[in-house]
Amino acid sequence: MAAQVASYHAAARPPPVLLDGKPFDIDQADAVISNDPEKIYKEYRFLRKQCPVIHTKQYGGYWLMTRYEDVKRVAMESDTFISSVKAVVPSDPRGIRRPPLNFDAPAHTPFRTALERTVKPTRLRRLAEPLERHAEEELAPLLAAGRGDISTQFGANFVAWVETEWLNLEPEIAPGSPKRPPRGSTPGECKTATPDPEQDPASSLLLERDSDGNPLLEEHLVGCLRQSLVVGVVAPPILIGSICKHLSEDKALQQQLRNDESLIPAAMEEFLRLYSPYRGFARTASKDVTVQGQTIKPAEPITVTYASANRDPEVFDNPDEFILHRLNIAAHMAFGRGRHRCAGMPLARIVVQTALRVILRNTTDFEVDGPLEFARMPEMGIISCPLKFM
Repeated sequence: MAAQVASYHAAARPPPVLLDGKPFDIDQADAVISNDPEKIYKEYRFLRKQCPVIHTKQYGGYWLMTRYEDVKRVAMESDTFISSVKAVVPSDPRGIRRPPLNFDAPAHTPFRTALERTVKPTRLRRLAEPLERHAEEELAPLLAAGRGDISTQFGANFVAWVETEWLNLEPEIAPGSPKRPPRGSTPGECKTATPDPEQDPASSLLLERDSDGNPLLEEHLVGCLRQSLVVGVVAPPILIGSICKHLSEDKALQQQLRNDESLIPAAMEEFLRLYSPYRGFARTASKDVTVQGQTIKPAEPITVTYASANRDPEVFDNPDEFILHRLNIAAHMAFGRGRHRCAGMPLARIVVQTALRVILRNTTDFEVDGPLEFARMPEMGIISCPLKFM
């Protein structure tokens, strides 16, 4: 009898989920412990089909979502899936809260309003010329040497200058600065006697009021600027490295973009889809909610995995391929969705387009010239990409 009961229960248990013929263990899966994008993308493909919503014990425990429609739902339904409990996995161990990322509406709204005011088209047009000049100057030493790390030696220095210009800082503030102003300017030239909130992020934040009509708290104002700096400094070099690695392997596309710079904006959107520099951010449920048959309890972290959603074949045909002028490219979620969509999106696009244009314009060819290094979670992509220039 006991043998019959054991046999019954064994038959009743679902067979283990297999990947490459082996039982799949999410807690030891590349999708949650690896930094190698190719290994991660492979498991995202598997999870989208077999376990689109799955819980892992890693980083204190969280739900991993991989399908486009589920990720979009969580990102868009901001009353049900909130950011104020946990906005990033893994989160900052110091518990620092940085608006607008860690705030829910309406508390986050004045911070977004302030940031978006500083990346309007008129401001971006003003920044275009100095940003291109900085890109040229930071690339020059690599070109002179015939090689260099496009992520750490060019990308990181270039985005430091981007933040310096955006924040209206003195030139010597930029990390790695040779303590000299860029050509055609003098220290302090970009500062104004009366700060313009459309030209100055700090002034824009000081202009805003919370829902009770009070000025924003100083610690939150500083936290907002810090969050903007973190994302603005970390993400672009990763994307630049991923793009250059791709173009090193696709010489025809590299030459096509070099010959016709008008294609760069369209190519940029497809690169953003393919190589989103963040795996995704996090939300927590404000009530019991069911997604793909899984019940998620309040306060349980959920990762909205944009990097997986952007390669979902249910939305993007041949999702692992680069397709210039992809018809539904606007559907990509490299900048997120909903109320927490990246506030600096217009500036980010200009920054990476400028970097790519300057790299292509000053070379006839380039290729990877050494081992790559990859970002750790929550980022995803290349943080060290040595190139040889021709």
